[in-house]
Amino acid sequence: MVHYASEGCVGGPELAYLDMGTTVRHVRSEDLPELIHLCAEHAAFERTDYSPEGKTEALSAMLFAPGARLMCLVAEEQNALIGYASFSVEVSTWDADRYMHMDCLFLRPSARNQGVGLRLMRAIAQHTLAIGITRMQWQTPAFNVDAIRFYRRMRPVEKEKVRLFLAEEEVRELAGS
Repeated sequence: MVHYASEGCVGGPELAYLDMGTTVRHVRSEDLPELIHLCAEHAAFERTDYSPEGKTEALSAMLFAPGARLMCLVAEEQNALIGYASFSVEVSTWDADRYMHMDCLFLRPSARNQGVGLRLMRAIAQHTLAIGITRMQWQTPAFNVDAIRFYRRMRPVEKEKVRLFLAEEEVRELAGS
């Protein structure tokens, strides 16, 4: 069931999906401390480092400032966050079109295999279509076989790529500074 409330993220009404005691809704500023905990859990799951330092201010600006590009949905059960999905509109040069890029989808272990991930994905897809975009992209680590199995049920096209990262030091070195 979809409910539209009067307040929500920049650029659209609040979406709240109520089902089996779990609510999927847009993140609110008061959720940021728990969202940061979820990000830390997600990073640990993906076997990478994470520092919460400065994240409250940075995420607040990226999510709630005028013209903010980042969107985030949270799954909530009994007034506690159990997962999140973040996404933003990006551009594909090859397709000469915009697409919705899902950066993260993470659920605490107790929330997995309960349909919550599908509800998050469905909410992103509905938002994507509502703003006139018809494509979505995302990635997951190759070792996350459960997520891959979940995503494959949606029948996406799979592309083999290597995702590469440069941290600040490497970016500065590459830039010659």
